[in-house]
Amino acid sequence: MRDYTDELPPHTERYVGEHDLYLEIYKGEEAREGQEQEAKAPLLFVHGVYTGSWMWSKYLPHFIREGWTCYVMNLRSHYRSRVLDMTQITFEDYLEDIHEVVQVVQAECGVTPVLIGFSMGGILSQKVAETAGLPGLVLIDSSLCREVHEEVPYTDIVRTIPGNVVPAPVREEESSLDETAEDIAFQRKYLTMESAKAFRTFSYHFGAAGVSVDSVSITCPCLVIHAVNSDEDERRGRANAAYFRAAYAGLWSTTHTGLLVGQRYLEAAQTILQWLAR
Repeated sequence: MRDYTDELPPHTERYVGEHDLYLEIYKGEEAREGQEQEAKAPLLFVHGVYTGSWMWSKYLPHFIREGWTCYVMNLRSHYRSRVLDMTQITFEDYLEDIHEVVQVVQAECGVTPVLIGFSMGGILSQKVAETAGLPGLVLIDSSLCREVHEEVPYTDIVRTIPGNVVPAPVREEESSLDETAEDIAFQRKYLTMESAKAFRTFSYHFGAAGVSVDSVSITCPCLVIHAVNSDEDERRGRANAAYFRAAYAGLWSTTHTGLLVGQRYLEAAQTILQWLAR
């Protein structure tokens, strides 16, 4: 199996705060080589459920080559962060983790970072953006806030009630629409359990009422990228972008996880780089 974490460039690793949040720091190539660098805000990548910083392994080299300094965090009890009692971790705990890392980045760089959130990391980033004064916000197939879900609700949900924790997806398939067997094997190696309390807060599949987000308080430029496989998906993605007055890219015939680790991941990564450059 190809492990994409083995191909990442040299970087700094550190543990942050009382919960030992594992943080990876990659300097943009111009900064690493001591060249004069145009002013670029740092980027903070926030992963989704079951995953961690490893999920960004395909993306990072492209951003680093373009001179972006990348901070890649892990929420408490994810990947190499200190293991805690997952039955007690809440959505609010994860918000606290992101705010803590944002403060670390701001202290080191003198500016707040652009937040790039995937899946659950997207809805968390929306809440952080209400108050953090971000220079930019990128939502990649983000979990929906309550307001957007009420406008374009899911019509095919089979609601389930989680137990104390939610086990990692088995992913028995050998390939998907845009993922090879190697892409899926990479995820199988690292996927882990998730907090049921967090799921019950934001996931409509687990009976959540959803998280309300005040988009009026989010004044930074935003980008929404959405995996699209139906007209309903497209309407939902466009509604999400409209709510945040965001640029929009709907990538047809892609999957949720494929946007980060699939064979067409570069389309999403390049969309973000082009948006950042503007």
